[in-house]
Amino acid sequence: MGRDEAVYAQGHAESVVRSQYWRSVDNSAAYLAPHLRPGLEVLDVGCGPGTITVDLARRVSPGSVTGVDPAESALRRARATAAEAGVHNVVLSRGDVFELRADSNSFDVTHAHQVLLHLPDPVAALREMLRVTRPGGIVAVRDTDYAAATWWPADPRLERWLEIYRAVARASGGEPDAGRRLLAWAHEAGAAQVTPSASVWCHATPEERAWWGEMWAERITDSRIAEQAVGGGHATAGELGEIAEAWREWSRNPDGWLVLVHGEVLCRV
Repeated sequence: MGRDEAVYAQGHAESVVRSQYWRSVDNSAAYLAPHLRPGLEVLDVGCGPGTITVDLARRVSPGSVTGVDPAESALRRARATAAEAGVHNVVLSRGDVFELRADSNSFDVTHAHQVLLHLPDPVAALREMLRVTRPGGIVAVRDTDYAAATWWPADPRLERWLEIYRAVARASGGEPDAGRRLLAWAHEAGAAQVTPSASVWCHATPEERAWWGEMWAERITDSRIAEQAVGGGHATAGELGEIAEAWREWSRNPDGWLVLVHGEVLCRV
């Protein structure tokens, strides 16, 4: 088992995977989109259920996308995603971001979304991503900055949710506020030409609130996060139940609004 699999604190509960299926290039890699063109060879690190992977493949066809993930369950979902979309220029395999099974200078673009924040050594991961990327190519990374999350209406139970989530992430060896650190990590990894940016996910429509609120109500009580929160002494089961109810109340509130901030870097090799 690679280090990236060992530290994925969120696990692969249904509520976690459900959130990943929503992701696309438009909502999760728009900063990279202008640099995609037909014929490119792309590596998608931590591909999960493959929705971004398949979207990348559509945009670079007849080039190809190689998706790697440490979890076989994620790869099974990614294969199903590609098959259902009728996208055939995708190769999927198990992989460890710290030891990628690729020669140096193999890809035009190496991409990772919501990966570095889970890792104990994000700089080492970036060095490996830079290694497998061709001169003139791009390493593209985007991660949430949870400390910058904000919502309305204010609710102390949701403040506690954020506190617990960040504590669990750090206890697992990750950095939940990775977004603000990406530029520094890229420089430390040896990237010389780095373009930093930021973007947000905003959930404020009735449909988005229902999706996000119910997802987190489930995740905070029935996932690896819940197990680690209680097992690590960060929260009680009763407190997690109160947080779940807060998310459900927020999801039904017509004034409910949430923003998650993401840091991004494009590293030109």
